[in-house]
Amino acid sequence: MAQFEAYFGKTMQSEIPLLKIILNYIFRRKGKQMRPMLVFLSARLNGEISEATYVAATFIELLHTASLVHDDVVDDARERRGVLSVNALWNSKIAVLVGDYMLSRGLLISIEKNRFDMLEIVSEAVKSMSEGELLQLQKARKLNIREDDYFKIITSKTAALISACTACGARSVTDDPEIIHMMKDFGENIGIAFQIRDDLLDYEGNGLTGKAPGNDIKERKITLPLIYALEQAGNSKSRRILSIVRNRKKSRPDIAEVVSFVSDHGGMEYAELKMNQYCDKALAILDYYPDSDVKNSLREFISYTTARNR
Repeated sequence: MAQFEAYFGKTMQSEIPLLKIILNYIFRRKGKQMRPMLVFLSARLNGEISEATYVAATFIELLHTASLVHDDVVDDARERRGVLSVNALWNSKIAVLVGDYMLSRGLLISIEKNRFDMLEIVSEAVKSMSEGELLQLQKARKLNIREDDYFKIITSKTAALISACTACGARSVTDDPEIIHMMKDFGENIGIAFQIRDDLLDYEGNGLTGKAPGNDIKERKITLPLIYALEQAGNSKSRRILSIVRNRKKSRPDIAEVVSFVSDHGGMEYAELKMNQYCDKALAILDYYPDSDVKNSLREFISYTTARNR
């Protein structure tokens, strides 16, 4: 990861003064770097890490960071990971252009290194992420998201990029289509579990996530805990909760009422159950491989996915 940081830093450079300042701001406030870490672990599980692995990790991290910058514009978010977002410090137009620049850098790196195979994997992920976001926006308008809609959305939005990490990691060390496909499934299961955990955190409200508790409710996002609770409750109570979610101006007591409703109707427990099922699917794929330090690290990665508090 230390070598990757230096490799990645070289791609985050520009002769344009403003762009240089913004890229440096983003680079210094990087997150946990789970995605490049997953690229390297997936590669090492299936072979020896090569320059192609660094290309894959860089491409993925550029895409992920670009998507975060764009998401903050779409959501009009003023903060990211507890600090001001790019669009808050500069403006939305600059933020969109910076996100575009980072995405194009990722595309160029894959072309320069003749990694058209990885370009295909990641382009498919970008397409899927865009479709998932649009489907969520469409469903949010009518607040008619059902469980199958929810899984379709998170598979497209979150799991697509995680599965690209594991697929690209494997592709950097092998051209065996069965292994690459298996690792893609591995990442997809982790990604779905990761997103369910993220959605649970919004109801737990421990203040460590970088976003306010109940933020999804404020943004009229209906996630698995609420979907299940609505299905279990009577029509009159469900209508009351949906009317709160539909209201663009929600008070703290309103949000507290929705959180209590979800808790009282088993929404948290059900979401945890589904999350653990997807973790078990990922662990079952790992059983295909012999015991090793890398396998243990990936097991820990999966465990972290379900246990994290931010």
